[in-house]
Amino acid sequence: MLYLQLFFEFFKTGLFAVGGGMATLPFLYDMADRTGWFTAAQLADMIAVSESTPGPIGVNMATYVGFVSGGPLGAVLATLGLITPSIIVVLIVAAFLKSFRDNRYVNAAFFGLRPASTAMVASAGVTVVTSALLYAGSTGLAAVNWKAAALSAVVLVLTRWVKPTKKLHPIVFILFSAVVGVIFRF
Repeated sequence: MLYLQLFFEFFKTGLFAVGGGMATLPFLYDMADRTGWFTAAQLADMIAVSESTPGPIGVNMATYVGFVSGGPLGAVLATLGLITPSIIVVLIVAAFLKSFRDNRYVNAAFFGLRPASTAMVASAGVTVVTSALLYAGSTGLAAVNWKAAALSAVVLVLTRWVKPTKKLHPIVFILFSAVVGVIFRF
């Protein structure tokens, strides 16, 4: 039953998360609340690992959740659940490409999906930033994670305003941040 549920939950996510891997984050937070397969803290870790590993973030996170919840078979089924809606849509669109190409209703639908997709990605970005830079204090109020804020500021300065490091590949900054995170344990 767990395997069927993994496939179905990620099938729904793949069907409705329009806009890329970051658009899956609201669905994953909801899934964490409903299923208990992972916590919000584990999701933040999954985001960090998925961002720093090759491949689409949504697929990486589906694979991780599936593996943690159901082992190797769970990983395969969660990943298949996430990508199956896209495969079906691509096959349907490819079959009817000529009639869809100039259809004003299809163009209008995709034009309308852009703001929704942008809002989902922006929501995911805000969630990631707040989970990385804030943590619940002993009083229950959010407190600033000063180590993470300092690292963010340093990376921002290095990528935007320091000429020698400005043109470095993003993987350099990802690796730098990972090493700093391990050294300072955050």
